[in-house]
Amino acid sequence: MPVRAARAVPAVLGTAAAALLLAAPVSADPLETVTVDPAARVTADGTVTLTGTYRCTAGTGPVFVSSSVSQGTDEVRYGINGSHAVCDGTLRRWTSTGKPSNKTFQPGTAQVEATVLELTTDTGLPLPRIHARQQQDVTLSPN
Repeated sequence: MPVRAARAVPAVLGTAAAALLLAAPVSADPLETVTVDPAARVTADGTVTLTGTYRCTAGTGPVFVSSSVSQGTDEVRYGINGSHAVCDGTLRRWTSTGKPSNKTFQPGTAQVEATVLELTTDTGLPLPRIHARQQQDVTLSPN
């Protein structure tokens, strides 16, 4: 898995803990899913809005849906905020809106990664547990 995937982690993890995400297994539970809608929005100032669905089960710690986006040949993924997730087995919608401070996105094709991530404290330290992950191309349309 490329290192850039760790950039989708919510800011609460920090750099050192984000590296742990690279080794975190993805849940094998087929009921745990995350999708990314193929159409996304971008405003004139580069603010991106991504949407999709998620379903997760048995979350005991804080759970988030995080998303990141890249465009063109840029291999850096830029986080587009995150939102709290509820892991009760229900299919739910997620929306993330944000504007990276050092990147302006344009209408056109972009690459998105969405992750349902739980911070487990089984060992006393908050460690990532990935419930679901999805990567896909989207079309950014002017808002």
